[in-house]
Amino acid sequence: MDTLQARELALRFLHGDPDRWLHVQAVAARADELRPAVPAAEGSLLVVAAWLHDIGYSPALHETGFHPLDGARFLARAGHRREAALVAHHSGARFVAEVRGLVGELARFPFAEDPLTDALTYADQTVGPRGERLSVAGRLAEAVRRHGPDAPASLAAPRRDPYIYAAAERTEARL
Repeated sequence: MDTLQARELALRFLHGDPDRWLHVQAVAARADELRPAVPAAEGSLLVVAAWLHDIGYSPALHETGFHPLDGARFLARAGHRREAALVAHHSGARFVAEVRGLVGELARFPFAEDPLTDALTYADQTVGPRGERLSVAGRLAEAVRRHGPDAPASLAAPRRDPYIYAAAERTEARL
């Protein structure tokens, strides 16, 4: 899948959610800026994954209610296994999957701790819910305020946040 196809697919599923669409557009732009942090052959895949990372929020794709998993399942069924794995594991989703009881489901998608996964996490975690640029700390704090302290992502924060900070540090070092 190329970046234009990924953008069109994201638009198809997220057009009804203007804030989510603003976020996804800004994450894709941020990912494009981060291309130097990944091997040259994976730069386009980074941007494709950024366009697709939140398609699981679409009501049309709702299966489990966990957007990384729902988006990944859709992409896998369409034959986009690599994109599916990146979407499944973006932004430390495995830690939230533990809280939600979905570890087995998410494990069907291979996780890699590599420059590509780090850069996707960094892109997502430096853009707010309406496309505004934030620091990683600002983004993590904003998410707790928006979702509340009892939300699965908030409950996963003690394990997830160190992973996100480490991915950000590794990406910044690669830049």
